[in-house]
Amino acid sequence: MIYRFRVILDNDTDDDVFRDLEIRESDTMEDLHNIITQSFGFDGMEMASFYISDDQWNQGEEISMMDMSEAGNEVKMMSTTIIKDVVHEASTRLIYLYDFMNMWTFYVELGEIVEEAEGTDYPNLMYVHGQIPDEAPEKTFEADEDDDYNEFDDDLDLDDYDNLNFDENWN
Repeated sequence: MIYRFRVILDNDTDDDVFRDLEIRESDTMEDLHNIITQSFGFDGMEMASFYISDDQWNQGEEISMMDMSEAGNEVKMMSTTIIKDVVHEASTRLIYLYDFMNMWTFYVELGEIVEEAEGTDYPNLMYVHGQIPDEAPEKTFEADEDDDYNEFDDDLDLDDYDNLNFDENWN
């Protein structure tokens, strides 16, 4: 079977930037990574990860390009994870982060599952809409929007050791 994905750049402008892709359900997440980077004009040499997402686009389990995990804290790898094991009718959304320094963020959604078309090479770039900007869109965080926010404003006096409720015999 062939999975048809829409990959949308997360940007704060009115310009929609997305790509529609087709890929075999039996291909790896690394294959999906490759077609996404190629379709948006990236060289594919930066670090990247997919995150399984729910219907509200909340970031879930990571599927990493490289294993950077600590011992005993296993992470799924793109090269060994088959697309259909992650994406299916019950779980249709992924978040894709490319280039952790610039944080290019994409929403990847399964649009439909179709039969393989004879004579078509997969993966296949079906449709291109919009031009990717020269730089990754800036991310705005809630704290950045709140001028009154102060991460250190918690009414604690660090010099008043007796009232910090610290158990010095904790171990």
